[in-house]
Amino acid sequence: MISVLILTLNEEINIGACLDSVSWADDALVLDSGSEDRTVEIAEAKGARVMHRPFDDFASQRNYGLREGNLRHGWVLHLDADERVTPSLRDELQAKARRGTMRAYRVPSKLMFRDTWLKHSGMYPTYQVRFGRRDALTFTQVGHGQRGDLSAEQVGTLDEPLLHYAFSKGIADWVQRHNRYSTDEAVHALEAEGQSIDWSALFRGDAQARRRALKDLSYRLPCRPLLRFFYVYLWRMGFLDGRPGFDYAVLLSFYEYLIGLKRRERTRGEEGRDQDGGKETSA
Repeated sequence: MISVLILTLNEEINIGACLDSVSWADDALVLDSGSEDRTVEIAEAKGARVMHRPFDDFASQRNYGLREGNLRHGWVLHLDADERVTPSLRDELQAKARRGTMRAYRVPSKLMFRDTWLKHSGMYPTYQVRFGRRDALTFTQVGHGQRGDLSAEQVGTLDEPLLHYAFSKGIADWVQRHNRYSTDEAVHALEAEGQSIDWSALFRGDAQARRRALKDLSYRLPCRPLLRFFYVYLWRMGFLDGRPGFDYAVLLSFYEYLIGLKRRERTRGEEGRDQDGGKETSA
């Protein structure tokens, strides 16, 4: 009834628990990007099929899996290895696969800081389009993440969340990944500077459209790292999450600071090339 497509790279810590959470599915495909640990061995031992493709971006990986993965079923659930499907979410997914009227569905997620659900600072519920018909749902890369290509009226919203263990491999891994992500976000922010903001989405769009419009608007605000901290820790009441809420708000502020630094670095680089007729000079 439902195929599961999981993206991996050196996920031996996560892949076993992820596959266990979807053991009810008779078709699980792991699309691996060159793991050097036991990810593939564990996945195959759990009964998953494994394919290999060098990573370029999330959207291309998911689209490749849809196109080349020989998925058996008409409905596909897209996961990362650090995500888990609860029994309640499983039941909702199966019900939608049997009787759903939409072509795809947004799935909420609970962000877990080690074993703590960041109910407030994790800005629950946040949604991603992760469940859809194999012949309908494809993805486009935006910043460091992906968006579904279907129009809003073709996408429904599920009630039950995924569990997202974003810190399962430790703080150092989170920082390393977000250093890479900040480069993609800096590029996206520079591209967004030349585009108009969808003001109608801010007031009349669905939750996901509003979030996108707010993100594009936020690129134009000063003091983004400080604003991000106050938004997460005070406005979203992250302080109610205790010390994990404070730590996460600080990490997000640091992430915003990296994005800003890289934006300025790229802007200076473009200005330098323009002034030198498109050629870089060496000292």
